[in-house]
Amino acid sequence: MYKHRKLSVLIFLLLPFFALAQVKPVTSFHIVPLGVLGGADESNLSAYMLAPTGSDQFICLDAGTIHAGIAKAVAYKTFTIPESEVLRKNIKGYFISHAHLDHVAGLVMNSPDDSTKNIYGLKSTLETIKTHYFTWESWANFADDGGAPQLKKYHYKPLEPGTETPIDNTDMQVQVFPLAHSNLTSTAFLVRSKDNYVLYLGDTGADTIEKSQNLHNLWIAVAPLVKAGKLKAIMIEVSFPNEQPNKSLFGHLTPKLLMNEMAELQKLTGTSIKGLNVVVTHLKPPYKSIQKIKQELKAGNNLQLNLIYPQQGKALNL
Repeated sequence: MYKHRKLSVLIFLLLPFFALAQVKPVTSFHIVPLGVLGGADESNLSAYMLAPTGSDQFICLDAGTIHAGIAKAVAYKTFTIPESEVLRKNIKGYFISHAHLDHVAGLVMNSPDDSTKNIYGLKSTLETIKTHYFTWESWANFADDGGAPQLKKYHYKPLEPGTETPIDNTDMQVQVFPLAHSNLTSTAFLVRSKDNYVLYLGDTGADTIEKSQNLHNLWIAVAPLVKAGKLKAIMIEVSFPNEQPNKSLFGHLTPKLLMNEMAELQKLTGTSIKGLNVVVTHLKPPYKSIQKIKQELKAGNNLQLNLIYPQQGKALNL
């Protein structure tokens, strides 16, 4: 009898701990990767749908692959509605970091089946889309600016660094930061939902290689959010393994260069960034190279970041 009573008391005392263990962490954002790689496979190029948890009002961060990614997401039951509805109804706008083909091909190719919405980006990025893609010489002008006739499906919405902008038809806001990507300017998008943030970086080189202060300035801006636990994830590229020569990086990161940048962020934050969600994007095939990148990231993860490797069509809740 005494043993039974002792066991009952022990279970009673442990109940709160069991309850805590069963409580799922609160998530703020729902991310659906439509494409995660950085070249070679045209069916799996950079594109990430993002919405606040519980919302079906998504934006699309870059648009290298759209149709194939939505098809994968439907197959995984990430979406339970037809593919055409995801494209037309759920994606409320495109945020293009830069106008390289592997970041815009899905947007261009799927434009005939799409609905009216905005294309957001730096003025220079939108100008390239207007003069090189949505023209009657290369495709058709589905925008409301540029060569005639204008089909007026898309509206270009330039974003200015330093200004937070409401995102039409959603409850989110965005702020942009320029990035150095070899010979052109890429973009980082800081997306806010209420008091929570996700930071998405397009292609970027390291400050030391690019002779730039762009990443340093970005880390200064987000360090207070990291310290306050408001930045739910950094989505950032690692394209090549460490063996890639600096002269052949073409404005991209390696595992070592990423960890150097994360160390700079920790320094500016003034506290440990252990456990910070870092979603690794834009890994370049072949498979051996991708595996090597992952091994080198694991070996160099002295900051104990939570490294996440997104899979096409499978949702992330952060």
